[in-house]
Amino acid sequence: MTKDLRKNGPDQSEDEESTLFERVTRRTFLTRVGVAGAAVGAGQLHAVAFADTAEAPVRDTPVSGATMRVRLNVNGRDHDLDIDPRTTLLDCVRDHLQLTGTKKGCDHGQCGACTVHVDGRRVNSCLSLAVTHEGEAIRTIEGIGQPGALHPMQAAFVEHDGFQCGYCTSGQIMSAVALLDEPYGHSDDEVKEAMSGNICRCGAYSNIVSAIQQVRRKA
Repeated sequence: MTKDLRKNGPDQSEDEESTLFERVTRRTFLTRVGVAGAAVGAGQLHAVAFADTAEAPVRDTPVSGATMRVRLNVNGRDHDLDIDPRTTLLDCVRDHLQLTGTKKGCDHGQCGACTVHVDGRRVNSCLSLAVTHEGEAIRTIEGIGQPGALHPMQAAFVEHDGFQCGYCTSGQIMSAVALLDEPYGHSDDEVKEAMSGNICRCGAYSNIVSAIQQVRRKA
């Protein structure tokens, strides 16, 4: 009788309930935490979605399609243009004026392929906004020379084979022409330093220097 009481008494029942509780808790703990986390996350997403649609902050950015009227003097001709104020000088001459001799290389001002002249100074046109150049004289490679009437620098590049693929050539020539009016010495090292902003991925640097030096000597 005593043995039966020990098997079925209250102490045994409490032990079984305690073991069952612990077993269920271990099996379901992670699941319950996951469900609770998903519920909280869903509530947060709902709040974010509601905030985006009902109470979105007003941002002070240009309206898409807004344009500015600007007059640019390019290669001696005036052009009245309606352009997005964020348009770079590079995109303006290529896309609006169809002067595609100026090339887009890195678009970060690091390769020099987009070099143009602004009031005689060489400028990386990919880093300059077109609307800031109203009233200034802009010159692209098309304004340097034409077939049958090449600029001496263009002719020298042809003579010395100062290009291979040709993609950087317009920027190289624009920098080289500007260099003629800049206060640099006559050594090859100084020419290389002055032209260091223009990258030739084909590696025609020695020929480029020879072309520049030929024109400088004649000048």
